[in-house]
Amino acid sequence: MAAPYTHVGHSVQRNGRFLLRHLQAHRTFGWTSAVRQQAAEPKKEQEIIIPKKKTWSKVAVLEALASTVNRDPTAYPYQFQDDPYLSPRNNMEFKLFSLSQESGRAAAKYFVNNHPKFFTKDFAEPHIPCLMPETVTLCLEEVSEEALKERIQLRKVTAAVDMFDQLQQTGTAVSMKTIHNLLDLICLYCDKEPFPEEEPQTEETVSGQEQKRRTGQVHRASNYLKLTWKENNNAERIFNTLPERDTRCYSALIRGMVKHGAHAKAFSLYTDLLNNRMTADVHIFNALILAAPDVREVHMEKWDLITELLKQMNEQKIRPNLQTFNNVLKALRRSGLYVRTQAVQVLNEMKAVGIAPSLASYEHILAMFYKPGSSAQNNTVMLQEVISELQGTSFTCRDPHDSMFFLTAMRICFDYKDLELGYRVHSLLEVGENWRLLGDNYHQGIYYGRFFHLLCTMEHLEEVLKWYRLLVPSRYYLNHQSLRTLLQALDTESRLDLLPTIWKDMKTMALDNNSDLLDELLRLMTREEHSAEVQDSFADCVLDINKAFDSKPNLEWSTSGLTDATTLLLRASRTQKAWEMLQLFKSKNRVPCEVLLNSFLTACHAEANKQRAVELVQLSAAFYLPSTARLAQRVQAEFDLTEEQRDLLSELGTSGEPETDVRESSPL
Repeated sequence: MAAPYTHVGHSVQRNGRFLLRHLQAHRTFGWTSAVRQQAAEPKKEQEIIIPKKKTWSKVAVLEALASTVNRDPTAYPYQFQDDPYLSPRNNMEFKLFSLSQESGRAAAKYFVNNHPKFFTKDFAEPHIPCLMPETVTLCLEEVSEEALKERIQLRKVTAAVDMFDQLQQTGTAVSMKTIHNLLDLICLYCDKEPFPEEEPQTEETVSGQEQKRRTGQVHRASNYLKLTWKENNNAERIFNTLPERDTRCYSALIRGMVKHGAHAKAFSLYTDLLNNRMTADVHIFNALILAAPDVREVHMEKWDLITELLKQMNEQKIRPNLQTFNNVLKALRRSGLYVRTQAVQVLNEMKAVGIAPSLASYEHILAMFYKPGSSAQNNTVMLQEVISELQGTSFTCRDPHDSMFFLTAMRICFDYKDLELGYRVHSLLEVGENWRLLGDNYHQGIYYGRFFHLLCTMEHLEEVLKWYRLLVPSRYYLNHQSLRTLLQALDTESRLDLLPTIWKDMKTMALDNNSDLLDELLRLMTREEHSAEVQDSFADCVLDINKAFDSKPNLEWSTSGLTDATTLLLRASRTQKAWEMLQLFKSKNRVPCEVLLNSFLTACHAEANKQRAVELVQLSAAFYLPSTARLAQRVQAEFDLTEEQRDLLSELGTSGEPETDVRESSPL
């Protein structure tokens, strides 16, 4: 028989030390999954009732059709498929196009709602309410409760307060339900007018836009406003003037105070509720539990206050809900290490009272026992237990914090380089529609980025390339860091022959705009000599990279990049192109090394091009290189020169000075 939920208040403190020793020794949950519990129960014969009529949802046909096809890994996200021109190639363009679409929708919504007279015809069959103008202006001007309800529905805080005051002055009675809604409106927006979501941006929201560009998330401007509860605001004034105050009125104010930072005042108002011999509701306790860590400084006192609130819930015969336990876990995250050990006991208590934990519950547990930077081998045991418990389960969003579970789980796998556990987390994500719980596009990019980095670090290259084709670009856009990790994986597996393919993808994804990344690509191509076919493909890449440098003003050749590019062209027997690349050293104020010049001289000897060899010595003399004399001696020894060429080389070798037509010294 499961213990009642008073177990949190009584048994947790009594068994706390035993639980701590148990967690330190085993680090396991020790609960039975819901599936096993159902299997253990005796099966009862149930009568099968055949319904006379089956009611299908409006999108049942679309869902059936969607179940017959799989995701196309080569396709861009669905939101961009209407316009091929707006197909994002990388994460930056994805953010830009997403914000552009969001801005366009907001602008259209703004004009439709503020100028409804121009949008009176309804062409949609059947009728689509969201496409028609919404009522955003006040229609009722007379002083009445209906006018007050209209202002509350349109979220006109100031107008609603003024209308309520006028009703009070005229002696008109207002129903308690309307008063509840009014208090909810005032407390939700902290006695301020809500920011219009579809209003075009102005100069006052520039700072919010900057923050949005940094995070890549499409946020409303209201998300950046920090509101603080003010003393004796309209909510408190209306509350104090009420002749009768019920639990619902207290609930509105307490939740508003907690939401906007007045934690101590919320507890004071709760004490007033108890003094009036009234019982609270579950929403009041949920808010107070969340505010408990802010009114106590010592960690154990925080837990004592939480357990005291849970005891009072039991005394007032108020049944906790999912949000109650999630708020307890969230509060424990802000407490000390010993207090956090009570988290598993709270999770067991949820199951004892018949409340199934949500993904947010497990995320709080993982965050409490996760130790960043620790190298202990048992740091992933908690996550392994959670995944074993949830394996094969399809979830729906039951808590706003559910979207953080997969992010935290993959972060643990990535930090501890646990590839097998990463696969298990991702397989759970692919069950049913669990992928919807990844959150917005920003969080999806973080999750897939960690998963891809984990694959590149720990998996064989064949598997890495398989996932690379499955995730890019339909689910994940590579950035410079992830591409560098992929290049390291190719280097580790000695599969540098695949670099031309990666370079083509870099051009497709517009990632050819980073000098350091291009230098890294050239360095890997130059590291080893390959077959003639591979070297020829490398040379083609060099020519494309050179075009990228010419077309992008922000790119600047480095000495190592020019050296590697010239070397690759020489290996592909493209001497003329290599000579053109050598000329870039002079125009870019870079100095070639002696090894490169000797390699070029060897290529000239293989082609018996004595004129190019002499020009190479002249180029070396133009840079005042100390190797000029040695190059001149080598050319004289290996080539059949004319007397004029020998005299020129003798002069260059003895004086180190270039001829008049090439006497342009480099600043370097």
